[in-house]
Amino acid sequence: MKKVKLKIPATVANLVCGFDILGMAIHEPYDEMEIGLLETPEVIIKHKDQFGLPEEPSKNVAGIVLLKIQEHFNLQTGFEVIIHKHIKPGSGLGSSAASAAGAALGANIVLENIMSKDEMVHFAMFGEELASGVRHADNIAPCIYGGITLVKSTSPIDIIPLNSPDLFVTAVHPQVEVKTSDSRQILKKNITLKSAVEQWGNIAGLVAGIQKNDFALIGRSLNDVIIEPVRSILIPGFDDVKRKSLEMGALGGGISGSGPSIFMLAEQKETAEKIAALMKSIYDEMKIESFVYVSKINPVGIEIIE
Repeated sequence: MKKVKLKIPATVANLVCGFDILGMAIHEPYDEMEIGLLETPEVIIKHKDQFGLPEEPSKNVAGIVLLKIQEHFNLQTGFEVIIHKHIKPGSGLGSSAASAAGAALGANIVLENIMSKDEMVHFAMFGEELASGVRHADNIAPCIYGGITLVKSTSPIDIIPLNSPDLFVTAVHPQVEVKTSDSRQILKKNITLKSAVEQWGNIAGLVAGIQKNDFALIGRSLNDVIIEPVRSILIPGFDDVKRKSLEMGALGGGISGSGPSIFMLAEQKETAEKIAALMKSIYDEMKIESFVYVSKINPVGIEIIE
């Protein structure tokens, strides 16, 4: 049986102001996935974790991606998938995207490269749609392309890989539940033109800062006047974490994806580690368990490990 084992990174979506269009791969946490090609046209999903995720292919994020690939290419072969999930579902660190992107890229490998990266993104979005009700690619794209990506369009797929600045990412995952579907429902359907113009300026500034390695510009562009003021209400300790991280020297940061995870960018590893200790202490004081990760931006995305 032709098979492959993958290491699939967590991702930080939105990067504060780039709702549904910007995403970044980091090194930790990560999932592991094994995909093998079967001679019969069935999809078998096995989870080797404790999250209780469905294994029926049509109800599983990786499974639905593989079913769509089977259908599109009229395959007479199938897939066996073993998932070791370490990115907790509902963390805001791209757990569903890791499964979806891993399935698409893994299938492409065992099928001997029948898809382009954009096609893999297209099929992986079916997994995100199953998980959140929306076909978004801001987590999937950095998984597949690596580094930081800009999703210019999802119909047609138009992914723009950006520069990966030499920065450190500190992410904290407080153990509270924020469902992506819930955090989308509370968002405003209409915004003022004034807010839109301010947000466009921040997004353009952030992309320019990333491309120019201008850390000061990145820092002053990491500002969200539309999404964060609403979503941050769902995350205990958010204001404290952000304010104190900035005081400690963070360039900026905010909610990772739909939360509850929070990320901060820093120029120095020492600063990033101090921010990590700060984040942990804030949640310890609140009697909320948390996991903290310090990582550089991951320029590769999904890696083949076997």
